[in-house]
Amino acid sequence: MAPVERAKVVGEQALASLRRSVSERLADLIRSDPAWASQAADVGLIDRAWLEAPGSNPFRTAPPTEMVQRFLERSSEQRPSVLSSVGLSALQGLSLVRAEAADPAAPAPITVMFTDLEGFTRFTAEHGDEVAAALVAGHQRVVGPIVRSRGGRIVKRLGDGLMLTFPAPEAAVLAALELVEAVEAPLKLRAGLHVGEAVMTHDDLFGNVVNVAARITEEAKGHMVLASVDVREQVAPLAGVRFGRARRARLKGVEPMSLCRIERDLP
Repeated sequence: MAPVERAKVVGEQALASLRRSVSERLADLIRSDPAWASQAADVGLIDRAWLEAPGSNPFRTAPPTEMVQRFLERSSEQRPSVLSSVGLSALQGLSLVRAEAADPAAPAPITVMFTDLEGFTRFTAEHGDEVAAALVAGHQRVVGPIVRSRGGRIVKRLGDGLMLTFPAPEAAVLAALELVEAVEAPLKLRAGLHVGEAVMTHDDLFGNVVNVAARITEEAKGHMVLASVDVREQVAPLAGVRFGRARRARLKGVEPMSLCRIERDLP
């Protein structure tokens, strides 16, 4: 290697080492205040994957418009009256941001997750609509920050359930595990995941991956994360995660496919 090229390589390595050192020190500083770290990841100021492994992930992946969207979602969950005080409902506010999304005619790879609360219909019958509505509102306040901190998007709220998307299957898997752990009483959450291509609009998602993810969720039980083997093949091995043995399942309206349970890999 010529001296000039060698000097260039050495310089690039030194710069990379400096950036890594600064990134790790900054991550340590942010982690020292858990509340601030949680809020920063929630609205997209930092990426949670970077916070957990600053030397291996980009500092932030959320564009400015997505940061605004996350802020509005967080506001509508925690203080519903904030947006209404300026004449906008939460959904209208989110639509203003999502309308700037990319061309919806182009299918894009995405990981789709559905969640719902096991036994919600019976709970509503036993306790009444008002109590059930309060339960859903509290549930969404718990779920929202977890989804956003992993770079996910809440596409739709479906009663006691959610349609979620994630740009990376690894993020979806980690978010799903956190969700089933965070939501336990009085009802347990279940989640189903699939990965594929979908057509995204500012307020909806279309494609076979959506239908499959919904059917997978129906197969899951409370406090369970169930995924297609396509998800496992794309992310395994993943630190701290254990993928169960694949089993063949017949899903309504979908070709038979192999599914696997996802759990924490506890030491």
